Amino acid sequence: MKRYEYDVLVIGAGPGGSMAARFAAKNGAKVLLIEKRPEIGVPVRCAEGISRDWLDMVDIKVDKRWIDQEIEGARIYSPDEESVIELSAEQAGNEVGFVINREYFDKHLASLAVEEGAELWLKSPAVKIIKEDGYVKGAIVRKFGEEVEVRAKIVIAADGYESQVARWAGINTVLRERDIVTCIEYRMTGIDLDERFTHFYIGSCAPGGYLWIFPKGKNEAHVGIGVALNKIKEPGEVKMYLDKFIEEHPNLKKGGPIQIITGAVSVCPVPKRIVGNGIMLVGDAARLIDPITGGGIANASISGMWAGEVAAKCLKNPGEECLSEYQEKVKKKWEKKHLRNWFVKEKLSELDDETLNKLMDVVSEADFKEISVRAILEAVQEKYPELIEEFEDLL
Repeated sequence: MKRYEYDVLVIGAGPGGSMAARFAAKNGAKVLLIEKRPEIGVPVRCAEGISRDWLDMVDIKVDKRWIDQEIEGARIYSPDEESVIELSAEQAGNEVGFVINREYFDKHLASLAVEEGAELWLKSPAVKIIKEDGYVKGAIVRKFGEEVEVRAKIVIAADGYESQVARWAGINTVLRERDIVTCIEYRMTGIDLDERFTHFYIGSCAPGGYLWIFPKGKNEAHVGIGVALNKIKEPGEVKMYLDKFIEEHPNLKKGGPIQIITGAVSVCPVPKRIVGNGIMLVGDAARLIDPITGGGIANASISGMWAGEVAAKCLKNPGEECLSEYQEKVKKKWEKKHLRNWFVKEKLSELDDETLNKLMDVVSEADFKEISVRAILEAVQEKYPELIEEFEDLL
């Protein structure tokens, strides 16, 4: 078996993996980035929305080649669609600002890693990790059908929602049914919509999740749905919800799908452990998806940058103690936020349409200087005090 040696092996060339490879290489490490597919960025399994505000933090310059639509804000609709909350892009969070083309975006991030000196192998899945004396020491990689041994001081797992690497390394990222949202999305053309906004629909149309419309230009958009796995009773039910919604909206019914995308996302708090001896998890593999929005591109990119920087610092001491600097950075940024958002997600999933309509009625009429859970609950308390009993623990 052929043997290769690197300082850092990054498994998965999505945003998290490419950023990890880029920043590890930038800080002097000899880096190999591997991707199991023959092409980066495809197939797309994402609604492709991002905000502007985090790009500078990770030194990604906006390139119009990977922007399909600039977004002014988000509209959130009550179950009866009589109340609408309109948020500016700045208020709306990490998924509103641009609708991007993930194929071009992901390729761009991978090219930044290569420009910093990282080596990239395509069509090269990891099939097994190498573990010795309690340390991850690399992986067996099937490079264009040939199994080779890749030795590395540190492995960064960026292999997404299904992350096998975490499981092989003995890091528990198992999810409960209630913390998995199963999704289906159509890329539709020939539809009518206000392409200045992303659109979100909540309630019984998408139990335990929401339904979205992300414009991809004039008369074209991603129209998709996420439903909590514990709310699904029959096979094919998620598609049924989406088809029913489209059938009931003439502006969508007039068009048709040119692509179908399926997948799942995690919607859980930050795991207690995302590092081990010689290994770190980033992005979706580390369960860093926002539990409310289901968005993860920004979090994957930021966590990848941090993992790459920490990896370069810990080459002489790749144990969990040194790598824990990365975990502390992740916890400081997302642990409290994701726990709060997870709790809100749990509460919202229990509410019926009538209650949600009342909540949305209050929120749509309120004049918020900033959007926060506390501000929303206090506004609701003034008009519907009986509803606030559901949320006293959040106050």
